This record gives sequence, C-alpha cells and structure tokens, in this order.
Amino acid sequence: MINRELRTLSVPEGVAGERIDSALTRVLGLSRTAVVKLLEDGDITTNGKVMPKSDRVTAGQIIDVLMPAPINTDPIPLTPIDGLNIIFDDTEIVVIDKPVGVAAHPSPGWTGPTVVGALMAAGYSISTSGPAERQGIVHRLDVGTSGLMIVAKSDRAFHVLKDAFRNRTVDKVYHAMVQGHMDPTSGTIDAPIDRHPKEDHRFAVVGTGKESITHYEVIEFYRGVSMVKIELETGRTHQIRVHFSALHHPLVGDTTYGADPVLAKSLAMSRPWLHAAELHFEHPVTGEKLDFLAPYPDDLTRSLALLSDAVLP
Repeated sequence: MINRELRTLSVPEGVAGERIDSALTRVLGLSRTAVVKLLEDGDITTNGKVMPKSDRVTAGQIIDVLMPAPINTDPIPLTPIDGLNIIFDDTEIVVIDKPVGVAAHPSPGWTGPTVVGALMAAGYSISTSGPAERQGIVHRLDVGTSGLMIVAKSDRAFHVLKDAFRNRTVDKVYHAMVQGHMDPTSGTIDAPIDRHPKEDHRFAVVGTGKESITHYEVIEFYRGVSMVKIELETGRTHQIRVHFSALHHPLVGDTTYGADPVLAKSLAMSRPWLHAAELHFEHPVTGEKLDFLAPYPDDLTRSLALLSDAVLP
C-alpha cells in the first residue's frame, strides 16, 4: 500500500474568496479534476470537517489535504527521450530544447514522458525544494509546445529563477502561426484569463481572471495565415492559445481553441503551431547575461515548406 502525504496549508491572500476547488488547483498545482476527486472522496478538511466543493476559502484558513497517491510506484519514469537536446549545462542550471509530446513533470492523468524523468535518466543531478516530481521546474511548456526550457539543478538557482519569472525579468519569445492576417501587425493583448466556465480542460478570457499580457509582431504573411513573434509579460496556462483565439486568430492546428481542422490537415499539423524560440535571462548565480535560440522542429519546418510558394509580396 502506498502512503499518501497529509499536507496542511494556510490559504494565501491571493486566492481568498475563491471556491475551494479553484483555490487548491492554484495553490497545490494539481489539475482541477484531481482536486474535485479529493473533495468528493472527503480527503480535504478544515477543522476536522470535510469541505464541499461549493465552499469558499478565507485568507489564513487552515486546510488539511490528503494528497493523491503517486501515479505509480515509480512516479518519475526515468526514460531517456529522443529529441530532447541539451542547449546549456553547468552546476546550477540546464537549458533544454523540449520536443513536442513531453510534459514538464509528472501529473495526475499523464503517463507519457517528462522533462524531469528524462534528465534524471540521463544522469543529471537535480536537487531543489518542492515536490519530488517537480524538481527543478521553474516554468513550463505545454505537452504540445516545443522549444526552450530552463531547469534548475540547485536550490539556490531554483529560488532565484522562480523570483525572476515572478518579477518578469526573463524574456521568453515564441513563434506561432495563426489563422488569418493580423491587423494591426503589432500590438499588445491585455485580457484576463481563467479556467473556462463550462469546459474544465480549456481556459478563456474571463473578466474576473488573472492579469494576462501578450505582445506580438507579425514576422511574415502567408496565404491565409500569419507568422507571429510573441513575447509574454505574464505566463498563464494556454495564454498564447487563448489570447489569439479570442481575437479570432487561433493558432494553426489548435482545434481545442477553434482552429480550422481542414487547414491543419493541409499543413500536416496535429498540434498547435507554437515554438518557444528564444530565452534571455541572467544566470541565477553568476549574473551573466544568457541568450538562447532553438530552431524549429521537423513538424513545424514541414508545415512551412507547404507554405513556401504562397508568401505574399
């Protein structure tokens, strides 16, 4: 029998007034589905009483959570991953070029490969605070997004980088192919994001959501689509996908957020056309300015080749 961790937490000010399922999704980093199951199973209590899903939390409220069991007896599958390239490595950090189809870390419901597992399998020593399954993770890329990620190898690097992302001093540049022609050709999307009110697996622009700011500039127009350079000021889940969908310019291949499946098929895209192309930040220990670029993976290059004869003047 696998022992489950009992975690006691004090509700932070930032989630006060939210429903318990929403608040714990943010505080614990679990999916909402996982939190709801814990609530239904009576594994979340306050003052010894089981909390219903409709309860709203207050700042400083003490909540006990019997955390979910690990996904399996080896919660971090130590499997090397073809296509995961090491861009930079020293005693404090490792920068990788993550292939599509790989999650940042293990999570409930995900049984595929992870960055954490791949690095450990390759012999990288990662020792940071926080849950074991999230060792070194200071930011994430979606499973369906390729490109650059930083992983902290030491605790001091972990905390400095977490603060850097929180203070928005890490410059993250993405390239995306979106449907239609962006007009204006550059701008800022400032629209709050939260979980979709009706569909738990999606996010949406919601008036009461978290501040979300995306800057963009068109790199190239093609027939019916635009190649866009994107810089994130905030890092919400699915932020790029949600913001461009809200402007009626969904990412090519992103059928979850309204992309045309016929266009996706014609460009051989089975995932959102999105790549974390650049990272610019100061080394967490030495302070050295670091700049990294990652080329497009094969699937994105193939889709571009299909458009190569359709560049507009």
